[in-house]
Amino acid sequence: MKKINIVFCLLTFFMATGLMAQTRIVPAPAQDKPILLRGATVHVGNGQVFQNGIVAFDKGKITAVGGANTSVPNQSSYEVIDVSGKHIYPGLITLGSSLGLVEVGNVRATRDQVETGEYNPNIRSIIAYNTDSELIPTFRHNGILLAQSTPAGGTIAGTSSVVQLDAWNWEDAAYHVDDAIHMSWPTKEFGPRWWLGETNNRPNPNYGNTVQGIENLFSEAKTYNQIGGKDAVNLKLEAMQGLFDGSKGLFINSSDARSMISAVKMARNSGVKRIVINGGYEALLIKDFLKNEGIPVILNGIHSVPRRDHEDTVLPFKMAKELYDAGIEVLISGGGGYSARNLPFQAGTAVAYGLPYEEAIKAITSGPAKALGIEDRVGTLERGKDAMIIVSKGDLLDMRTSQVEHAFISGRKIQVDARQQWLYKKYSEKYGHDINNK
Repeated sequence: MKKINIVFCLLTFFMATGLMAQTRIVPAPAQDKPILLRGATVHVGNGQVFQNGIVAFDKGKITAVGGANTSVPNQSSYEVIDVSGKHIYPGLITLGSSLGLVEVGNVRATRDQVETGEYNPNIRSIIAYNTDSELIPTFRHNGILLAQSTPAGGTIAGTSSVVQLDAWNWEDAAYHVDDAIHMSWPTKEFGPRWWLGETNNRPNPNYGNTVQGIENLFSEAKTYNQIGGKDAVNLKLEAMQGLFDGSKGLFINSSDARSMISAVKMARNSGVKRIVINGGYEALLIKDFLKNEGIPVILNGIHSVPRRDHEDTVLPFKMAKELYDAGIEVLISGGGGYSARNLPFQAGTAVAYGLPYEEAIKAITSGPAKALGIEDRVGTLERGKDAMIIVSKGDLLDMRTSQVEHAFISGRKIQVDARQQWLYKKYSEKYGHDINNK
């Protein structure tokens, strides 16, 4: 029996080691030597581009960015990686993500994004984030290195946090905790229920009560903020205090024009400093209002069809360009589900329909960083910022040429292959296909 147990343990060990070697799921160690990337087209993330440029970083921080002649202190100590003919970008950031909170949408046990109740500003998504999700490598494979882990459900869903996508646990993954509170503003009307033969919109009977509930909560939070030396802590109101000093943003999930105006006005009257609209399908109808208020808009449905029969068939594709022309800051999100891994290609579609290329890069790098309040650390390739860097063999926004070959999170060289690539390599060996000549 003892021999059998020993054999069983050995088999288990070798199987586990083989699986680990196959999937390479172990997070990368800290950067142990300075690295210099040379020869690529460098997209800084603020609109600036260097041809035949360099990016150097050490101990997780960028030490130099510029053209070929840029001076790098102690350059002889750097490991030089020739990336000539390729493209360097800041690591991409996806907003409003369910990554790490939902694994299989149809399996209840793998969904941990929604809390019961209508008003839950104190709910923190970060403690539910699962670093072992098999979806994470598929995001990294397309250059996404940071994600806003976002709660959902109810009117006030809770508080999101920004995570970096190569970690042992949620504590290690936490990059910027409690960055924003997420609120869904109600609509005055519901669309027709076509399955019942309806053709007209119908009023929302709970609209007034829901709006009153939101206003009451913000009023209480504002009063709570003004009272010093609190004898008792109210967790819901305490969680909302960052809205009034700008340390937290308010992300408003809304698509129709009237709801966006009502939500923004309520937030401004309550003293909220940072406001972001998520969705914004009818943002073009109120573009002057949004511009005057300085409200950025997250577009999360570029790869979708128009919502109304009379609308231009390519309206979702060109909406980013039209908002940009109107002077509104455009952010691009892949949405909350699995499709968010296609974030660079959604930005590429916006470019194909008129959005300037470098503006599209900003919409998935520096723009989201600013909305999340972390623009001083990431979002652009600048000296002193965290080394969140990706290197693509071709144009990152073009699915035909996009191929991330190197990715660094705070200088750590991470694995960019996902399960699909591991399986492809496995069966390429079986059938003798050259993986480099697709």
